[in-house]
Amino acid sequence: MEVRVHGKNLQILDDMRALTEEKVAHAGRIFDDGASADVEYEERNNPRISDGRFRVEITSLLAGHTVRVEATAPDERSALDVAVDKFERRLRRLKERIVQRSRQASNKHLNDVEVGSDELETDGPRIVRTKRFEMRPMVPEEAALQMEMLGHAFFFFLNAETGAPCVLYHRQDGQLGLIEPA
Repeated sequence: MEVRVHGKNLQILDDMRALTEEKVAHAGRIFDDGASADVEYEERNNPRISDGRFRVEITSLLAGHTVRVEATAPDERSALDVAVDKFERRLRRLKERIVQRSRQASNKHLNDVEVGSDELETDGPRIVRTKRFEMRPMVPEEAALQMEMLGHAFFFFLNAETGAPCVLYHRQDGQLGLIEPA
């Protein structure tokens, strides 16, 4: 596994870079497809968050799925250890799901006829509630106000300017992001 290491607001030393490459590559042994991983270190100089001063984010594209984990800790090595543990757990879970999906009889096709029951069996998260609401057209600024009034992290609305459905969301940097269809 190719591992790219870079820092945000800090310089990564050679021994830390080597340790990171070794640990992430070891966790990536679960998938032997020559994928790459991007590891970003960030130092937050906010005195209020001494517990999570260092943040490590690992992002990788494996088997057509994007795997992203994030961990914070008081020092770089602890943050790396927590992030690598999370990364390895996610990779194991992804591998198990891929293997399980390929073994299920309901996914087998014979002459384009589906074999098995009509029920959809999943071991992951299920949809437990459906919410319907009337969308009236509004500009993104009005949608931002509605989102703040509701206290939600995102807001789905019909853009009055384009006529397309859009999603407004809070970013980690405190700003707002807008997702529009292409």
